[in-house]
Amino acid sequence: MSTKSMQAVLVHEYGGPDVLKVATVDRPQPKADEVLIRIKYAAVIPLDFKIRNGWLQTVFPVTMPYVPGFYASGVVEEVGKSVTEVTSGDRIFGMIRGAYAEYGVAKAQELIKLPENLTFEDAATIKAGAEAAWKALFTEGELQAGQTVLIHAAAGGVGQFAVQLAKWKGATVIATASTSNLDFVKSLGADQVIDYTTTKFEDVAEEVDLIVDSVGGETEARSWSVLKKGGIFVSLTQDPSQENAQKHSVTAKFNTKFPTREDLQSLTELIAQGTIKAMIDSIFPLSQAAEALEKSEARHGRGRILLNMNYI
Repeated sequence: MSTKSMQAVLVHEYGGPDVLKVATVDRPQPKADEVLIRIKYAAVIPLDFKIRNGWLQTVFPVTMPYVPGFYASGVVEEVGKSVTEVTSGDRIFGMIRGAYAEYGVAKAQELIKLPENLTFEDAATIKAGAEAAWKALFTEGELQAGQTVLIHAAAGGVGQFAVQLAKWKGATVIATASTSNLDFVKSLGADQVIDYTTTKFEDVAEEVDLIVDSVGGETEARSWSVLKKGGIFVSLTQDPSQENAQKHSVTAKFNTKFPTREDLQSLTELIAQGTIKAMIDSIFPLSQAAEALEKSEARHGRGRILLNMNYI
């Protein structure tokens, strides 16, 4: 039987955006417990450029050449013989390694069916931002109604979901954003938006219950004094300083726990109903994956960046 081919982005060496090349490769074959998916949209996330730059070789080792991408939405093309959870033709989203391609394979348990009223575009943002926000706020951050949360980089791919989910939960939301994103973050429901280019957040915010930080570095260092005693600091970028956490009598967590499948179903329903809106910054064809990752690396996006496989 002849192997079918597909278009995919290949990386042959670590480096900048120019190492991404679209090539014709063999379509993957699903094993007994796997599913072959015709990908509609793949999410472009910071992890993708960090791996491509060679910054994460010990954490995410890759065998060259590799196809980037982790999260996508699409349609089930074929199922392995032991798969019962999904069938051919199902609309799904989930973790699909090597998602910068027309087709990808995934374990059936890594996939979730789309509710009827959820678009492929919105579905592609769930694992790439909404899930991380849920995890930081609720799984790690234990946020309750009536508490106050400070969300750094609130216009970003994770931040935009965190603001909306925290408001949905009944929390008070303080958010940081750049000048051009202030109105956008207010429109998501934030109670107070601090322009980090003109104002130090630590001069404005105080006694917060939870901080969600997707910036790291100096932003983390300046955040400790803003938390109330017993508060929680959740970092999405690095293992936060336990020394500083002890000094300020707070708990510091790195985002290691995962939401349950039930949590993910709840989140999917909230987005399908329009209660939580998935903001999409831009959509690029697969052939412009380099430009999409450049935009991601510049970190000035508003919402999530996607690759559209229907337009190679």
